[in-house]
Amino acid sequence: MKILLVRPPRIKQAITLSDFMFSEPIGLEMIYGALKDYYKVEIFDMMIETISLSKKINDYEPNVIGITSLCIDVNKVLNLCVEVKEKDKNIITVVGGTQTYLNPEAFFSDTVDHIFEYTNLENIKELFNNISKGDVSLIDGIRTKKLEYASTGKKGRNEYLLPDRNSTEKYRSEYSYFGYRPAAIMEFGTGCEKVCDFCLRWRIEGAKEKLIDIELSRKDIANINEPTIMFMDNDFFANEEKLITFINIVKELNLKKNYVMYGSVKGIIEYKEYVEELAKFGLKALLIGYETFNDSEMDKYHKKSTTTDNYEASKILKDIGIDVWASFMAHPDWNKKDFKLLRAYIKKLKPQITSISPLTPFPSLPMYKEYENMLIYKSDDFEKWSFGQVMIKPSQISLRRYYYELLKTNLYVNIFVNKNTEMIKKFGVKNIFRILFGSLKAAKKYIILMIEN
Repeated sequence: MKILLVRPPRIKQAITLSDFMFSEPIGLEMIYGALKDYYKVEIFDMMIETISLSKKINDYEPNVIGITSLCIDVNKVLNLCVEVKEKDKNIITVVGGTQTYLNPEAFFSDTVDHIFEYTNLENIKELFNNISKGDVSLIDGIRTKKLEYASTGKKGRNEYLLPDRNSTEKYRSEYSYFGYRPAAIMEFGTGCEKVCDFCLRWRIEGAKEKLIDIELSRKDIANINEPTIMFMDNDFFANEEKLITFINIVKELNLKKNYVMYGSVKGIIEYKEYVEELAKFGLKALLIGYETFNDSEMDKYHKKSTTTDNYEASKILKDIGIDVWASFMAHPDWNKKDFKLLRAYIKKLKPQITSISPLTPFPSLPMYKEYENMLIYKSDDFEKWSFGQVMIKPSQISLRRYYYELLKTNLYVNIFVNKNTEMIKKFGVKNIFRILFGSLKAAKKYIILMIEN
């Protein structure tokens, strides 16, 4: 049996960070690793490929096509399934990914044969074994069209399996994180106990921080050839055990890598000594959610830190020499003065890179109900939910003015605050131009939205 695993192409009109953080399709690499000993499997990354899926079907002649999805990809995935069935109605279509976990019902369609609500080694092997034999049975975590998408009712979460990174060898030079290219990604621990109201990660991975199997992690990190590893853990500084375990593995394997991680302000302050030690072993940058200049908003978001803590964490990282890639959320109640205060606050924090996104109450989050009556788009306008587009009607200024302030603030931080000279020295002119080009594309989209509104 021949299986083709597909990542959909970018949605051009969506405002996302994919121009800055373009990672490998690690979920597909895990599926590949689970199936490669039993079937012929290939990954087709449509974010890079220049040929159509139909052309690939002609060349590869797969029996099964598996397509992954992000939050905004529903229509794109369904269209690809239509393309598959029009090409050959006998090809079995399987969909999975973030959106099938959050909203499997969105994929109930005549062209979708199986839907993964979550994946683990057991249900992956069982489904593809059934497909190879022509059998149909009810499987935990999987909805099947021939069974009217019935569910066993057993809940679960995606299991982190050992990814086979050789499966994307021909694409790997394209995968990057800001100026670090090529770069690989991996996860060391799942879940997040901070349960911030705006964050999807704990909703997907759970509200309990858990280390991934240590032996698996040791193999995973040892298999990475790229000079840079981006850890997608929601907070690498969640607890002391995690930090000690990682440092011991780095020492044991004598790794010489660049590391980029997500870190919480609270964790950076509490585990300052580990930040210093990690810097010696290759920690180059931390992605930090500073979120806002307003402490009342920090409380409302259920953040475990304050705006004053942000200053303390910023100083710690500056003294150690760790770059800060800061993110902020624009609240729908902001007016022109608030945006001005945000710009002043960012200038004091002096991060190397800054991103500002509108507050997005994703349908699976607790805050969705709070803003449901103020939403500009419906929950099934999937391509709008990119965390870059304004979803909540501003209460103090017009939507057009709000987009103008977002554009003005993003341009301000990119031109006057972000440490472009430092970045050029670290990454070279070519990489910086690539990042700036991504910023210009985002600015263009904001201008279009501003005009339309």
